[in-house]
Amino acid sequence: MEKKQHNIDLARCFAILCQRKKVYFKVLPIVFILSCIWIFPQPRYYRSSVALAPEYASENAAGGLSSLASSFGFNLGALGGSSDAIYPLLYPELFQSPEFIVSLYDIKVKSLDGAIDTDYYTYMKKHQLLNPLTAPFRAVKRWVVSLFKEKQKGGPLSAKEVNPFMMSERDFLLMEIVQKKILCTIDKKTEVITITVTDQDPMIAATMTDSVCARLQDFIVMYRTSKARMDAQYYQTLVDSARKEFDKVSLEYSKFCDSHNSAIRQSVISQRERLETDRALKLNAYTALSTQLETMKAKIQENTPAFTVLQSATVAPKPAGPKRMLFVIGMCLLASIVITFWLVRKEIFGIGTK
Repeated sequence: MEKKQHNIDLARCFAILCQRKKVYFKVLPIVFILSCIWIFPQPRYYRSSVALAPEYASENAAGGLSSLASSFGFNLGALGGSSDAIYPLLYPELFQSPEFIVSLYDIKVKSLDGAIDTDYYTYMKKHQLLNPLTAPFRAVKRWVVSLFKEKQKGGPLSAKEVNPFMMSERDFLLMEIVQKKILCTIDKKTEVITITVTDQDPMIAATMTDSVCARLQDFIVMYRTSKARMDAQYYQTLVDSARKEFDKVSLEYSKFCDSHNSAIRQSVISQRERLETDRALKLNAYTALSTQLETMKAKIQENTPAFTVLQSATVAPKPAGPKRMLFVIGMCLLASIVITFWLVRKEIFGIGTK
């Protein structure tokens, strides 16, 4: 038996909506009031961004090919443009590192009105505003969790006590919240780094954006110059040792010359010549090592990358959210759609028709 096709009568649907329009007048004001009650106590948040253009340390012939490919939207990054293990496309992964997040806790922050002046760790733990309407739900959640979990011991009291290798559950949750507040994006074509920090205070958001940018630059500089710094430290040890040997031989030579100033015996002359030769060798070794040390110091500067700030962090004059009016309008629109489908459900789905 062939199933009878159901046709939707739009004119009848419109007539039903006109007849039942009082439903909109009853429901929409309620939705409007409830939406306002929910969204207006929500804490405002602000965003601050900074844009960086990193310098690529490229010394091979493939560097030109990488630059040419980037102009067409392709990135040869790790293939030819740089021998670094950490190149810009991996920077967002660095921002997810527990060690990097924990290193931000000791940053000093101050609110726009000056009421808050502490480190970022204390600010995140004790000065975060929450919607008061959610307090009963949070209390119930804590009570339910306490039934199944043992009471946790007191966690770290300061940022320096947080161990990124072994964190408590509270500190781990705090780390995840901070990770969500910090966003790092890379333009794959131009490789411009954009760092955005979201916070409830505009001054703290701008301060953290600047500080995160500085910490990123310090990390990359330390990484790029690590080999040269190790070499410089090694040569510094050799230079210090060579200087001591040279001073020792010079002192011995001076004492010998002073004590045998008028001696004409061949044995004395030979001994003086031996000491003089030994002194010259020590001086040559010291000079050569000092030259190598200066070369390593110059290499540290050569390998230090430069970051061009394209857009500096600023204190946001307006909040980035929540968009209260959009939320209220969206909820009213959603309620209107639900009411409409509910009123004409019989016409749409053929309920009650033969």
